[in-house]
Amino acid sequence: MEWSRQYLKVVLIVAMMAAVSACSVSYKFNGASIDYTKTKSIQIADFPIRSSYVWAPMGSIFNNALKDKFAAQTRLSQVKRNGDLKLEGEITRYEQRNKAVGSEGFSAMTELTLTVNVRFTNNVNHNEDFEQQFSASQSYETTLSLNQVQEELVTKMVEDLVSQIFNAAVANW
Repeated sequence: MEWSRQYLKVVLIVAMMAAVSACSVSYKFNGASIDYTKTKSIQIADFPIRSSYVWAPMGSIFNNALKDKFAAQTRLSQVKRNGDLKLEGEITRYEQRNKAVGSEGFSAMTELTLTVNVRFTNNVNHNEDFEQQFSASQSYETTLSLNQVQEELVTKMVEDLVSQIFNAAVANW
């Protein structure tokens, strides 16, 4: 009788473990909600700089970061043409302006702004197509020159812009 109780306990434990492992739920926290059965590829064009003020490395920093984001956080293959999704646009604004005035009446903080115009085409579902401008800003103390902080600030703004674009394109919350 004792052995049948132990046998029953073992069978119940094995059955519960099998049931728990069979009922697994998968969550992704990268924000993408893509139906990979319908959407398999993305075409990301290089965004040219069309702003009046230009810092040469900005274009390649932005273009590489955008492509890297989609490569790292989706299973979409990046293609040169005829993608299921298509991202294109241009860097339209790169400017700085005074943000705060110090006690002597001179500028104490300067704000640097980067704006990108994006055209998104979803060839699987054209209801999701859009054209939109995205902007990001960073501030720095006027005691520093733009040359001293430019690379760091542009990198931070690009990270922000790429996240905004990614969320608008494939994170359909």
